[in-house]
Amino acid sequence: IVQVVVIEVNIEEIMTAAGEMRQYQVVGRKAGTDENPNPEAYRMVIFAPNPVAAKSKFWYFMRQFRKMKKTTGEILDCVELVEKNSRTVKNYGIWLRYDSRSGTHNMYREYRDLKLTGAVSQLYNEMAGRHRCRPRSIQIIRTATLGAGELNRPNGAQFAQRKVRFPLPHRVHSAKRGQKALSDRTFTTVRPTTYFG
Repeated sequence: IVQVVVIEVNIEEIMTAAGEMRQYQVVGRKAGTDENPNPEAYRMVIFAPNPVAAKSKFWYFMRQFRKMKKTTGEILDCVELVEKNSRTVKNYGIWLRYDSRSGTHNMYREYRDLKLTGAVSQLYNEMAGRHRCRPRSIQIIRTATLGAGELNRPNGAQFAQRKVRFPLPHRVHSAKRGQKALSDRTFTTVRPTTYFG
């Protein structure tokens, strides 16, 4: 007796941006026929949480660009791309397109992170928070590593200076052993002073 287990996969569950996104290189082509036994192969770099979602996104985009779909094509290779140097902070520029409730918009964003996948994860989280954008409606067009002089956004540019300082204008004295923080009383009518010039 052979038991067959069928697992239904919901695309909505796959394309949640839970955790860090990964970068995949997917290579696919139209299945060979008698007229064309060796058709042209297409390579695509895709950000997805897992290889199943990466292959699904590959067929989503291929349907738009060529007369190909999953039933008439085949995946030749799906490999995860890993960044060589993930020990230094880099500036990333991301060009994207997303569907909002009112229409389709182009956008450019900048992030600072150790890895490109970390910057893309920040992008998905920020688009969800600021624009209520679902992961399935975001299409990343292009990514680039930027130098300090190429930054356009002030948030990233303030950290890309040569002498970066992180002053602590407001400090709270923490409790030491046998001593309470800020005051000797649990309840007081005066707010604590945290600014020490």
